[in-house]
Amino acid sequence: MRYAVWMLILVAGALHAAEPAYPIRPVRLLVGFPPGGSTDVLARIITPKLGDAMGQTWVVDNRGGAGGNLATEIAARANPDGHTVMLALSTQLTASPSLYKLPFNVEKDLQPITVLATHEHIVLVHPSVPAKTFKELVALAKQKPGSLNYGSSGMGASLHLAAELLKRRVGFEMTHIAYKGAGPAIASLLAGEIQVMVGAVPSTIAYVTSGRLRALATAGAKRHRVTANLPTIAELGYPGFEVIAWFGLFVPSATPKSTVDRIRNEALKALEHADVQSTMARLGLDRETSTPAELAARIKQETAALAAVIKAAGIRAE
Repeated sequence: MRYAVWMLILVAGALHAAEPAYPIRPVRLLVGFPPGGSTDVLARIITPKLGDAMGQTWVVDNRGGAGGNLATEIAARANPDGHTVMLALSTQLTASPSLYKLPFNVEKDLQPITVLATHEHIVLVHPSVPAKTFKELVALAKQKPGSLNYGSSGMGASLHLAAELLKRRVGFEMTHIAYKGAGPAIASLLAGEIQVMVGAVPSTIAYVTSGRLRALATAGAKRHRVTANLPTIAELGYPGFEVIAWFGLFVPSATPKSTVDRIRNEALKALEHADVQSTMARLGLDRETSTPAELAARIKQETAALAAVIKAAGIRAE
């Protein structure tokens, strides 16, 4: 009997010893868009906290291109040891399967960890545009169909889909200009090279506050605390219109559960820091978390829903 007990202890110890320490070097956090977009903003808020808690630096690695698919492919093919993690924007995973012939499978090649946050969209114009309200913008667009250019962070990205949904619901035409990320699109709007953008609150609110951009409406179900003075699209005569984007953490599918649990636990703790909460609140990022299973189910449901929207709108990758 004593021999059996000792054997159990030895086996348990061996299994524990076989489990590699984590992390043992800096962790790369992939972001599928250039600096300046909402995904990048959130990444730079949480990485210092993750680094402090885990004893290794978390480095933001911006890999813009193909609506975030370049970063997704890198994440899917990475060594599953937890040292490559991806912070993904929802449409990066839910819209891409309907737009691109992907060299990876979101469901099979990636392991969800948790949702971290959501954000609303905001209708923006350059100050040179004569429209002072959303209704005036609609009237201007209907008066000269296609004369207004709107920018997005890329074909099938959340900013593009939000604008296309808005166009279809309201019934006006604008010309789409796709950029390799929200940062370049915002820069073009600030320069007056494009006139309109359905942007993300976190990456644009500072320009609205400073007067460099004019905000006309938001696309949430109700008025947001950061943009409480702006009406929602629903309020303006289009009930039920709502477009929300989320951000989630992912690792390669074969990553050990213990590593996934460690990342998730530390990420949730990072969201509890007072300075993180205040920064997110100021930028219009709303905290939201999930279990891995809940996130997987959400992706499956939204992928099916967006496939129908993309087909109905005739949206194609360029």
